[in-house]
Amino acid sequence: MNTSTLTPATHRASLAIGDERAARRVVDVLTEIFFEGEAAVAAFERPDGRWDVTVHFADAPDQTLVRRLVANAASEDAARTLAFDTIEAKDWVKASLEDLVPVPAGRFVVHGAHDRARVPQNKLGIEIEAALAFGTGHHGTTRGCLLLLDHVLKAHVPNRVLDLGTGTGVLAIAAAKALHRGILASDIDAPSVMVARENAHLNGVGDRVHAVRATGFAAPDFAANGPFDLVLANILANPLRQLAGPMSRHLARGAHVILSGLLNHQAPAVIAAYRARGLVPVLHLKIEGWSSLLLRAVE
Repeated sequence: MNTSTLTPATHRASLAIGDERAARRVVDVLTEIFFEGEAAVAAFERPDGRWDVTVHFADAPDQTLVRRLVANAASEDAARTLAFDTIEAKDWVKASLEDLVPVPAGRFVVHGAHDRARVPQNKLGIEIEAALAFGTGHHGTTRGCLLLLDHVLKAHVPNRVLDLGTGTGVLAIAAAKALHRGILASDIDAPSVMVARENAHLNGVGDRVHAVRATGFAAPDFAANGPFDLVLANILANPLRQLAGPMSRHLARGAHVILSGLLNHQAPAVIAAYRARGLVPVLHLKIEGWSSLLLRAVE
């Protein structure tokens, strides 16, 4: 075993809160009390609308103090639900490789290097390293987008394709492999753009995926490469709603749009935003509490 990947045992405190504001108050208080290096605090919304708050401590925490801080920030009831445990030392890279089995999504299979040989001959393999947690295909949103992309490509051959918010580049790589043509991919995060380029080269489509750093549709690359016949955007609900107007102005007639990154209860508001811009819903996939939408621009 490579001991450089072995993480030491850590101590964890976790609780679920039904109110976003309370969850953020807890995060703010704990972040303020514990110095950097003493604790790492995170909060995530669950598919059921509740919030999970998790704190990882380098050393065993004073449980009474932590409960008191949570009670002050949220409520006594929230403090009583706090659970403390210890996470054993573990080689997380090795564990993630073992856990991330190949994920089929229509004609596509997302896999790690260790499973390269397990991709069927009649499928298009997309190789993504296990260390890149978001965008490996194991998240419901990525799989939903790939399934909808496969659905669209069975009946249409888009000429101009955009992967907006590309992340690890999975969707751009999938489109490039299936269509054998250039794909524009963008992300607001510079490291993500670099990762997408590296993954495109790893998958043999480095000359087809043009990854750029851009916010929204402001960069000149969008005007130069549009109007788009197909847009894939696996982002978040609020940015998707805000992008409805700018995106609609960069679409060709009859264009398809695949949207994801939204929880099931957020889908109606996103659909409404795009319907107001002339896009009608075609399919709605729900996977593990997450929604993926296929819409089409009115011709």
